[in-house]
Amino acid sequence: MSAAVSARGLVKRFGALTALRGIDLDVERGGALAVLGRNGAGKSTLLRVLSGLARPSAGEVSIEGLPQRGGAARRVLGFVGHATMLYAELTARENLVFTGRLLGVDDPGERADHLLEEDGLTEVAHRRVGGLSRGTCQRVAIARALVHDPQVVLLDEPFTGLDRRSADRLGARLGRLRTEGRTLVLVTHEIPQVPQLAESAVVLEAGRIVHSASAPDLDPRALEHWVLGEGERAS
Repeated sequence: MSAAVSARGLVKRFGALTALRGIDLDVERGGALAVLGRNGAGKSTLLRVLSGLARPSAGEVSIEGLPQRGGAARRVLGFVGHATMLYAELTARENLVFTGRLLGVDDPGERADHLLEEDGLTEVAHRRVGGLSRGTCQRVAIARALVHDPQVVLLDEPFTGLDRRSADRLGARLGRLRTEGRTLVLVTHEIPQVPQLAESAVVLEAGRIVHSASAPDLDPRALEHWVLGEGERAS
């Protein structure tokens, strides 16, 4: 299978700070990759570069074979950031419809209704997002990311701030996405859940990949050992 997400030589600088230092990465179609690391390791920066929200200082990204540079990959990519970035004054349905129109969805209203029903959000469809709980907003944000039926979905800390019930619902939603054959890349601190969320993982430190693992070697204790910086460094 060819890679759905491919990065070569990614470098990202912010003035004197170098956040990414030569990242090479491939995620096969239908695969799920967890990106781990301590705060400041470069995880969110990597996801923003992969999504096209930030331009790399050097290197190339392709999504489903389309170059990320110039936005060619936008139609096949869904992104859920650490902050939901929903429009607080719009209803849940209006947020989805608005995004669907921007992305050229044929019938954004019908698509919004389908996703809201599928995710058990019909009851809040006509409520303003500003009055919804963090967990519900996260579910709406994921529905919005899927409004144009993307094949690749990037998620930055999707479990942050969720209670147990909301986290369980989100985990089930991510499981359905994998069953549907979507390609997932998610930044997460939920190391014990990695074997259920993904089939491979990389650990970032200071903008470099220092460890990678794939099923059946996704031992949470071993991954935590690397994230905490106690493992043998990759050369």
